[in-house]
Amino acid sequence: MKILKQIEQEHIKMGLPPFKSGDTVRVHVSIKEGDKERIQIFEGLVIRKRRAGLGTTFTVRKISYGIGVERIFPLYSPVVDNIEVVQRGRVRRSRLYYMRKLKGKAARQKIKRLG
Repeated sequence: MKILKQIEQEHIKMGLPPFKSGDTVRVHVSIKEGDKERIQIFEGLVIRKRRAGLGTTFTVRKISYGIGVERIFPLYSPVVDNIEVVQRGRVRRSRLYYMRKLKGKAARQKIKRLG
C-alpha cells in the first residue's frame, strides 16, 4: 500500500484552495473543441465533496435559466485548471441534496463571517 500512496502523491495537485460543502466556487475547466482548447468557468454551490485520495470528486450546482445544473468534477483531473472560492457558506451538513428542492430566496446560503 505504501507504493500506491507514493504514486498518488506524485499526481496530486498542490496549491488548490481549501473548500467544503456550502461554499460558492468558480471552477475553470479546459474544454477541447476540435483542435482548439479554451477555458470555461462553471460557478455554483458545492453540494458534495467525496474524498478518495486521487479519486476525490466534488459536485457543483448552479441555476441556469431557471433550470438546476449539477456537474461532478474530479479534483485532481488535468481538465480542472483552477478553482476559486468566491464565498464561504455556513452549513451544518456535508451533503446538501436538499438544495435541489429549494427555489428563490429559500435556496440562499448563510455566509460565513471571517474575523
